[in-house]
Amino acid sequence: MSIEAIPVVVINSSENLVAADSGLSGNAPVLLREIAELAHRLLDSGEASAIDLRALPLTPADLEWLRETLGQGQVVATLEAEGESMLSETVCPGVWWVTHHNENGAVASEFIEVTFVPELLKAHPEDVKIGLEHLELLISDLS
Repeated sequence: MSIEAIPVVVINSSENLVAADSGLSGNAPVLLREIAELAHRLLDSGEASAIDLRALPLTPADLEWLRETLGQGQVVATLEAEGESMLSETVCPGVWWVTHHNENGAVASEFIEVTFVPELLKAHPEDVKIGLEHLELLISDLS
């Protein structure tokens, strides 16, 4: 078989050049569609989901595009436990951008969580018990 017999297609559109120049891989819009599917699942069944952004082939430009596209919602929570965790609801309620930092401040993990309330924000029953004991102590001091 000669080399002339091998079909070769060259894609050199200006759209592809812009994407390459911007550092976008094209994976972020696909991920946005996946997030929409997970939101459908959350509404239909109540099933929460998470996407590990660090496990996907996303460029820094992809992450920036996704963050700008999803925007900043009304709820932001910061948790201090072995490093800071920031949980930010996007402009799409139920879609949360969750970033965990290690003790040195470096990003340890980053997720999109599609849930009504991230599990990390829910009080653990043992913590509620400790809080109740504290409240009872405060009330006993009033007498």
